Amino acid sequence: MTYDQASGLRQKVNRLTGNLAKTVAVVSGKGGVGKSNISMNFGLNLTQYGKKVLIFDMDIGMGNIHVLSGITGERSIVEFFEKGCSLEELIINGTEGVSYILGGSGLSKLIEWDDHYLERWLSAIEELQYQYDYLIFDMGAGVTKESLEILMSVEDIFVVTTPEPTSITDAYSMLKFIHLRGGTNTFYLVCNRAESLAEGREVIMRLQNVVDRFLQREIIELGILPEDRHVKQAVTKQMPFSLAFPHASISTACKTMTNNYLTGSNAPSFNGKSSRFIEKLRHFFMKGRGENEK
Repeated sequence: MTYDQASGLRQKVNRLTGNLAKTVAVVSGKGGVGKSNISMNFGLNLTQYGKKVLIFDMDIGMGNIHVLSGITGERSIVEFFEKGCSLEELIINGTEGVSYILGGSGLSKLIEWDDHYLERWLSAIEELQYQYDYLIFDMGAGVTKESLEILMSVEDIFVVTTPEPTSITDAYSMLKFIHLRGGTNTFYLVCNRAESLAEGREVIMRLQNVVDRFLQREIIELGILPEDRHVKQAVTKQMPFSLAFPHASISTACKTMTNNYLTGSNAPSFNGKSSRFIEKLRHFFMKGRGENEK
């Protein structure tokens, strides 16, 4: 059976059973915390569990997933809106079964499109939910008007911080921003570049206590990733660190993080049929358009 045949069979089965991809957004309050590296290697680890993964590089104007993974592709979401390409045409098949769609500046124009273009975008995303097990949105640092709709719609949000005080403060600001706008997502916290397990745990506990006290929300510890020189070496090689250095401490920690997400005591309850992603995305996009027209 060819790859295309297998993909077609998966889509057909998922349609018959109503299975939809799980949606995850990976965010940070500030840049430079390793968010894209985490998105890429988390997605790569998911494929080792037999999952089919698509990563959207949503860092408009600053996307670097293609650089980190060594993939080539000049097409981005811009071609979907300006040239009429389908999303399937924009998918880049990367290493070890992880696929990618590059963001580009086109997403900043979503709010300007008429209902026909907006519905085309939403329908295309919905089609992808039948083709994949996980859609991972690697978001830009901070929150923009265009990215907020996606953040409010996905099921799970991974918030990435480092032990730096400014990073912790910005991570809390991100959590607060989403919470105050009525986000019902499940929040997961990743502490990256920790000098020790104890330091990482202290960062996570500090954020958990503040979120519980002031927002009355639960935030789940997802993983503590160590400071590791192999990350820089993997970036230079333009390879995911999980592939370039599979036995490095960062790779082991990332695998543990993925395992915690899928099988740990805090693993999300998911039967493939509960996703309201498109329904919520449509609501938030339409709401945003209505507010702009006032």
